[in-house]
Amino acid sequence: MDNTETLVTGGSGYLAAHLIAALLRDGRRVRTTVRSAGREADVRAAVRRGGADDAGLTVVVADLLHDDGWPAALDGCAEVHHVASPIPATQPADPDDLIVPAREGTLRVLRAARDAGVRRTVLTSSFAAVGYSPKAVPDFTEDDWTDPDTPGLAPYPRSKAIAERAAWEVDGVELAVVNPTFMLGPTLTTTLGSSLQLITALRDGTMPVVPRARFGIVDVRDVADLHLRVMAAPEAAGRRFLAVSDDPATSYLDVAAVLGRRVEEAPGDEPRRPVIHNDRAKALGWRPRDARTTILESVVMPG
Repeated sequence: MDNTETLVTGGSGYLAAHLIAALLRDGRRVRTTVRSAGREADVRAAVRRGGADDAGLTVVVADLLHDDGWPAALDGCAEVHHVASPIPATQPADPDDLIVPAREGTLRVLRAARDAGVRRTVLTSSFAAVGYSPKAVPDFTEDDWTDPDTPGLAPYPRSKAIAERAAWEVDGVELAVVNPTFMLGPTLTTTLGSSLQLITALRDGTMPVVPRARFGIVDVRDVADLHLRVMAAPEAAGRRFLAVSDDPATSYLDVAAVLGRRVEEAPGDEPRRPVIHNDRAKALGWRPRDARTTILESVVMPG
Protein backbone atom coordinates (compact mmCIF):
# COMPACT_ATOMS: atom_id res chain seq x y z
CA MET A 1 0.00 0.00 0.00
CA ASP A 2 1.19 3.50 -0.89
CA ASN A 3 2.63 5.27 2.17
CA THR A 4 1.56 8.74 1.02
CA GLU A 5 -1.45 10.36 2.62
CA THR A 6 -4.65 11.61 1.04
CA LEU A 7 -5.90 15.02 2.19
CA VAL A 8 -9.63 15.63 2.66
CA THR A 9 -10.48 19.24 3.47
CA GLY A 10 -13.20 20.17 5.97
CA GLY A 11 -13.14 16.92 7.94
CA SER A 12 -16.07 17.82 10.18
CA GLY A 13 -18.46 18.10 7.24
CA TYR A 14 -21.31 15.86 6.07
CA LEU A 15 -19.64 14.56 2.90
CA ALA A 16 -16.08 14.68 4.24
CA ALA A 17 -16.87 12.31 7.11
CA HIS A 18 -18.23 9.67 4.71
CA LEU A 19 -15.27 10.15 2.36
CA ILE A 20 -12.69 9.87 5.14
CA ALA A 21 -14.38 6.74 6.50
CA ALA A 22 -14.40 5.15 3.03
CA LEU A 23 -10.71 5.90 2.52
CA LEU A 24 -9.79 4.49 5.94
CA ARG A 25 -11.86 1.35 5.37
CA ASP A 26 -9.83 0.89 2.18
CA GLY A 27 -6.62 0.94 4.22
CA ARG A 28 -5.55 4.40 3.12
CA ARG A 29 -3.74 6.91 5.34
CA VAL A 30 -5.78 10.09 5.55
CA ARG A 31 -5.10 13.64 6.64
CA THR A 32 -7.94 16.09 7.14
CA THR A 33 -8.28 19.76 7.99
CA VAL A 34 -10.43 21.46 10.61
CA ARG A 35 -10.77 25.15 11.43
CA SER A 36 -9.90 24.59 15.10
CA ALA A 37 -8.18 21.84 17.05
CA GLY A 38 -11.28 21.41 19.20
CA ARG A 39 -13.06 19.70 16.28
CA GLU A 40 -10.69 16.72 16.16
CA ALA A 41 -12.61 14.55 18.63
CA ASP A 42 -15.84 15.08 16.67
CA VAL A 43 -14.15 14.11 13.39
CA ARG A 44 -12.71 10.92 14.86
CA ALA A 45 -16.06 9.96 16.38
CA ALA A 46 -17.79 10.54 13.04
CA VAL A 47 -15.46 8.31 11.02
CA ARG A 48 -15.72 5.57 13.65
CA ARG A 49 -19.51 5.72 13.18
CA GLY A 50 -18.73 5.06 9.52
CA GLY A 51 -17.10 1.74 10.44
CA ALA A 52 -13.52 2.98 10.08
CA ASP A 53 -10.49 2.73 12.34
CA ASP A 54 -9.32 6.29 12.94
CA ALA A 55 -5.75 5.17 13.76
CA GLY A 56 -4.83 5.99 10.16
CA LEU A 57 -6.22 9.53 10.40
CA THR A 58 -4.24 12.71 11.07
CA VAL A 59 -6.14 15.91 11.86
CA VAL A 60 -4.49 19.29 11.20
CA VAL A 61 -5.66 22.88 11.57
CA ALA A 62 -6.06 24.98 8.41
CA ASP A 63 -8.68 27.63 7.62
CA LEU A 64 -9.84 28.30 4.05
CA LEU A 65 -9.73 32.03 4.78
CA HIS A 66 -6.03 32.07 5.76
CA ASP A 67 -2.77 30.87 4.19
CA ASP A 68 -1.36 29.56 7.48
CA GLY A 69 -1.35 25.79 7.80
CA TRP A 70 -1.92 24.80 4.19
CA PRO A 71 1.70 24.05 3.20
CA ALA A 72 2.03 21.77 6.22
CA ALA A 73 -1.40 20.21 5.60
CA LEU A 74 -0.39 19.25 2.07
CA ASP A 75 3.21 18.19 2.73
CA GLY A 76 3.58 14.55 1.66
CA CYS A 77 0.08 14.23 0.23
CA ALA A 78 -0.28 12.79 -3.26
CA GLU A 79 -4.03 13.33 -3.59
CA VAL A 80 -6.45 16.00 -2.40
CA HIS A 81 -10.23 15.86 -2.09
CA HIS A 82 -11.32 19.47 -1.64
CA VAL A 83 -14.72 19.05 -0.05
CA ALA A 84 -14.98 21.98 2.38
CA SER A 85 -17.40 24.72 1.34
CA PRO A 86 -20.09 26.75 3.12
CA ILE A 87 -23.75 25.79 2.49
CA PRO A 88 -26.02 28.25 4.32
CA ALA A 89 -29.45 27.45 5.74
CA THR A 90 -30.53 30.86 4.41
CA GLN A 91 -29.07 33.08 1.72
CA PRO A 92 -26.90 35.91 3.13
CA ALA A 93 -27.85 39.56 2.66
CA ASP A 94 -24.41 40.25 1.19
CA PRO A 95 -23.57 37.74 -1.58
CA ASP A 96 -19.85 38.26 -0.96
CA ASP A 97 -20.27 36.54 2.41
CA LEU A 98 -20.51 33.32 0.38
CA ILE A 99 -18.75 34.16 -2.88
CA VAL A 100 -15.45 35.37 -1.42
CA PRO A 101 -14.85 32.40 0.95
CA ALA A 102 -15.88 29.89 -1.73
CA ARG A 103 -13.64 31.35 -4.43
CA GLU A 104 -10.65 32.30 -2.28
CA GLY A 105 -10.75 29.08 -0.29
CA THR A 106 -10.78 26.99 -3.46
CA LEU A 107 -7.88 28.94 -4.95
CA ARG A 108 -5.92 28.68 -1.70
CA VAL A 109 -6.22 24.89 -1.61
CA LEU A 110 -5.47 24.38 -5.32
CA ARG A 111 -2.40 26.62 -5.29
CA ALA A 112 -1.07 24.92 -2.17
CA ALA A 113 -1.70 21.52 -3.81
CA ARG A 114 0.21 22.64 -6.90
CA ASP A 115 3.12 23.88 -4.82
CA ALA A 116 3.20 20.59 -2.88
CA GLY A 117 3.36 18.52 -6.08
CA VAL A 118 -0.02 16.82 -5.54
CA ARG A 119 -0.86 14.30 -8.27
CA ARG A 120 -4.56 15.16 -8.57
CA THR A 121 -7.18 17.27 -6.83
CA VAL A 122 -10.85 16.32 -6.91
CA LEU A 123 -13.10 19.26 -6.10
CA THR A 124 -16.67 19.04 -4.81
CA SER A 125 -18.62 21.64 -6.73
CA SER A 126 -22.40 21.44 -7.22
CA PHE A 127 -25.21 21.14 -9.74
CA ALA A 128 -25.69 24.78 -8.76
CA ALA A 129 -22.67 25.50 -10.99
CA VAL A 130 -24.26 23.58 -13.86
CA GLY A 131 -28.00 24.10 -14.17
CA TYR A 132 -29.19 27.34 -12.60
CA SER A 133 -29.40 29.45 -15.76
CA PRO A 134 -32.39 29.32 -18.12
CA LYS A 135 -32.32 26.85 -21.01
CA ALA A 136 -34.80 26.23 -23.80
CA VAL A 137 -34.88 22.57 -22.75
CA PRO A 138 -34.11 21.65 -19.07
CA ASP A 139 -31.71 18.89 -20.09
CA PHE A 140 -28.33 19.05 -18.34
CA THR A 141 -24.92 17.49 -18.85
CA GLU A 142 -21.42 18.42 -17.68
CA ASP A 143 -21.14 20.78 -20.66
CA ASP A 144 -23.66 23.15 -19.07
CA TRP A 145 -22.66 26.04 -16.84
CA THR A 146 -24.58 28.39 -14.58
CA ASP A 147 -23.94 31.98 -15.65
CA PRO A 148 -23.15 33.88 -12.41
CA ASP A 149 -24.66 37.00 -13.99
CA THR A 150 -28.07 35.36 -14.45
CA PRO A 151 -30.68 37.91 -13.25
CA GLY A 152 -32.06 37.01 -9.83
CA LEU A 153 -29.54 34.23 -9.20
CA ALA A 154 -29.21 33.53 -5.47
CA PRO A 155 -25.81 33.95 -3.76
CA TYR A 156 -25.23 30.21 -3.24
CA PRO A 157 -25.40 29.05 -6.88
CA ARG A 158 -23.53 32.18 -7.91
CA SER A 159 -20.75 31.34 -5.43
CA LYS A 160 -20.49 27.76 -6.71
CA ALA A 161 -20.26 28.82 -10.35
CA ILE A 162 -17.64 31.47 -9.59
CA ALA A 163 -15.56 29.16 -7.38
CA GLU A 164 -15.55 26.31 -9.89
CA ARG A 165 -14.69 28.60 -12.81
CA ALA A 166 -11.79 29.96 -10.76
CA ALA A 167 -10.59 26.42 -10.00
CA TRP A 168 -10.36 25.51 -13.67
CA GLU A 169 -8.19 28.56 -14.30
CA VAL A 170 -5.41 27.52 -11.87
CA ASP A 171 -2.36 26.47 -13.88
CA GLY A 172 -0.25 23.45 -13.02
CA VAL A 173 -3.01 21.46 -11.29
CA GLU A 174 -4.52 18.16 -12.42
CA LEU A 175 -8.15 18.77 -11.54
CA ALA A 176 -11.40 16.83 -11.72
CA VAL A 177 -14.74 18.02 -10.36
CA VAL A 178 -17.79 16.29 -8.86
CA ASN A 179 -21.09 18.19 -9.21
CA PRO A 180 -23.71 16.71 -6.84
CA THR A 181 -27.40 17.53 -6.96
CA PHE A 182 -29.38 17.80 -3.69
CA MET A 183 -27.35 15.62 -1.34
CA LEU A 184 -29.17 13.53 1.26
CA GLY A 185 -28.56 10.29 3.13
CA PRO A 186 -27.49 9.36 6.66
CA THR A 187 -25.10 11.60 8.55
CA LEU A 188 -22.08 10.51 10.56
CA THR A 189 -21.85 13.88 12.31
CA THR A 190 -24.01 15.24 15.13
CA THR A 191 -24.35 18.69 13.53
CA LEU A 192 -27.04 18.78 10.85
CA GLY A 193 -26.39 20.71 7.66
CA SER A 194 -29.06 22.61 5.78
CA SER A 195 -30.30 19.61 3.74
CA LEU A 196 -30.83 17.42 6.80
CA GLN A 197 -32.37 20.30 8.75
CA LEU A 198 -34.99 20.41 6.01
CA ILE A 199 -35.58 16.64 6.24
CA THR A 200 -35.95 16.95 10.01
CA ALA A 201 -38.48 19.77 9.62
CA LEU A 202 -40.52 17.71 7.13
CA ARG A 203 -40.36 14.61 9.32
CA ASP A 204 -41.36 16.50 12.48
CA GLY A 205 -44.19 18.42 10.80
CA THR A 206 -42.63 21.81 11.55
CA MET A 207 -42.51 22.74 7.85
CA PRO A 208 -46.13 22.67 6.63
CA VAL A 209 -45.39 24.75 3.51
CA VAL A 210 -42.48 23.82 1.23
CA PRO A 211 -40.71 25.70 -1.56
CA ARG A 212 -41.93 25.12 -5.10
CA ALA A 213 -38.86 23.52 -6.68
CA ARG A 214 -37.86 20.52 -8.81
CA PHE A 215 -34.47 18.87 -8.36
CA GLY A 216 -32.35 15.75 -8.52
CA ILE A 217 -31.28 13.80 -5.42
CA VAL A 218 -28.05 11.95 -4.71
CA ASP A 219 -26.93 9.96 -1.68
CA VAL A 220 -23.98 11.39 0.28
CA ARG A 221 -22.43 7.89 0.37
CA ASP A 222 -22.60 7.72 -3.40
CA VAL A 223 -20.94 11.13 -3.75
CA ALA A 224 -18.09 9.87 -1.56
CA ASP A 225 -17.83 6.77 -3.77
CA LEU A 226 -17.75 8.92 -6.91
CA HIS A 227 -14.94 11.03 -5.43
CA LEU A 228 -12.89 7.85 -5.03
CA ARG A 229 -13.64 6.67 -8.57
CA VAL A 230 -12.81 10.06 -10.08
CA MET A 231 -9.53 10.19 -8.18
CA ALA A 232 -8.54 6.70 -9.38
CA ALA A 233 -9.54 6.92 -13.05
CA PRO A 234 -6.83 8.29 -15.38
CA GLU A 235 -9.49 9.42 -17.86
CA ALA A 236 -11.20 11.60 -15.23
CA ALA A 237 -8.51 14.30 -15.33
CA GLY A 238 -9.82 17.62 -16.57
CA ARG A 239 -13.47 16.56 -16.47
CA ARG A 240 -16.64 17.28 -14.52
CA PHE A 241 -18.97 14.54 -13.20
CA LEU A 242 -22.64 15.09 -12.38
CA ALA A 243 -23.75 13.08 -9.33
CA VAL A 244 -27.48 12.30 -9.35
CA SER A 245 -29.63 9.22 -8.81
CA ASP A 246 -31.30 7.50 -11.76
CA ASP A 247 -34.73 8.67 -10.55
CA PRO A 248 -36.57 11.51 -12.30
CA ALA A 249 -36.30 14.94 -10.69
CA THR A 250 -38.45 15.28 -7.59
CA SER A 251 -40.00 17.99 -5.40
CA TYR A 252 -40.25 18.76 -1.71
CA LEU A 253 -43.85 17.52 -1.91
CA ASP A 254 -42.53 14.18 -3.14
CA VAL A 255 -39.90 14.06 -0.39
CA ALA A 256 -42.55 14.75 2.26
CA ALA A 257 -44.74 11.98 0.83
CA VAL A 258 -41.89 9.46 1.15
CA LEU A 259 -41.58 10.51 4.79
CA GLY A 260 -45.32 10.03 5.30
CA ARG A 261 -46.10 13.72 5.68
CA ARG A 262 -48.68 15.89 3.93
CA VAL A 263 -47.52 19.42 3.21
CA GLU A 264 -48.52 22.28 0.94
CA GLU A 265 -46.42 23.79 -1.78
CA ALA A 266 -45.81 27.53 -1.89
CA PRO A 267 -47.86 29.29 -4.56
CA GLY A 268 -46.35 29.99 -7.96
CA ASP A 269 -45.95 28.69 -11.48
CA GLU A 270 -45.15 25.03 -12.02
CA PRO A 271 -41.36 24.70 -12.35
CA ARG A 272 -39.91 22.48 -15.05
CA ARG A 273 -38.41 19.21 -13.89
CA PRO A 274 -34.79 19.05 -14.99
CA VAL A 275 -33.40 16.02 -16.76
CA ILE A 276 -29.89 15.54 -15.33
CA HIS A 277 -27.58 13.03 -16.99
CA ASN A 278 -25.19 10.85 -14.98
CA ASP A 279 -23.78 8.82 -17.88
CA ARG A 280 -20.24 10.10 -17.39
CA ALA A 281 -20.16 9.04 -13.73
CA LYS A 282 -21.69 5.65 -14.53
CA ALA A 283 -18.97 5.06 -17.13
CA LEU A 284 -16.60 4.86 -14.12
CA GLY A 285 -18.66 1.98 -12.69
CA TRP A 286 -20.63 4.29 -10.37
CA ARG A 287 -24.09 3.01 -9.40
CA PRO A 288 -26.18 5.41 -7.29
CA ARG A 289 -28.81 4.37 -4.77
CA ASP A 290 -32.46 5.08 -5.55
CA ALA A 291 -33.83 8.37 -4.22
CA ARG A 292 -36.49 6.77 -1.98
CA THR A 293 -33.87 4.77 -0.08
CA THR A 294 -31.73 7.88 0.30
CA ILE A 295 -34.64 9.96 1.63
CA LEU A 296 -35.73 7.31 4.14
CA GLU A 297 -32.19 6.77 5.40
CA SER A 298 -31.67 10.51 5.82
CA VAL A 299 -33.66 10.40 9.03
CA VAL A 300 -31.27 7.94 10.70
CA MET A 301 -29.25 9.87 13.29
CA PRO A 302 -25.80 8.81 14.50
CA GLY A 303 -25.69 6.82 17.71
